Amino acid sequence: MTTESLQKTKLTYADYMQIPEDLCQHEIIDGEHYVNPAPNLYHQTVSRRIQFILYAQIELRNLGVVFNAPCDVQLSPHDILQPDLAVVLAQRKHILTPTKIKGTPDLVVEILSPSTEARDRNLKRERYQAVGVPEYWIVDPFEHTVEQLVLRDGVYQQLPESTVLHLTTIDGVAVRLSEVW
Repeated sequence: MTTESLQKTKLTYADYMQIPEDLCQHEIIDGEHYVNPAPNLYHQTVSRRIQFILYAQIELRNLGVVFNAPCDVQLSPHDILQPDLAVVLAQRKHILTPTKIKGTPDLVVEILSPSTEARDRNLKRERYQAVGVPEYWIVDPFEHTVEQLVLRDGVYQQLPESTVLHLTTIDGVAVRLSEVW
């Protein structure tokens, strides 16, 4: 056998579109298929609260759009993710298609679940960093903390922990964590 025949074929968006709908979250990360069960209700509550805060400060001011899961984000031919929240600013609306975000969002928010924590903190972080997502929030609803990661020179730098998150890509947008927990 040759080395080529032993290499696994990476899945693409065309493969992703063939996955039957089953109420689970499906993602392709670096060509590999991952499946997660539906998140718990507290996860969804935290997601909704952050989404509404961002919506009021971004969409209502016509600065961009805020999407919640399930929403396909195609970062590359072999990376189709469904972050809990994604923000695309007005100047980058060209990456929005009728069916997905095709390109790099300005902010991605992942809310940890027991089944996704390792992937969110490692694999997804690596993918978001590699494609240049300017800001990535890892929300821990159990510990009531948020890791606010900002891309600097191609590497995520974690900002100091705070009770108010100021979006670094838009002036005047802030999330007070007392409104989230």
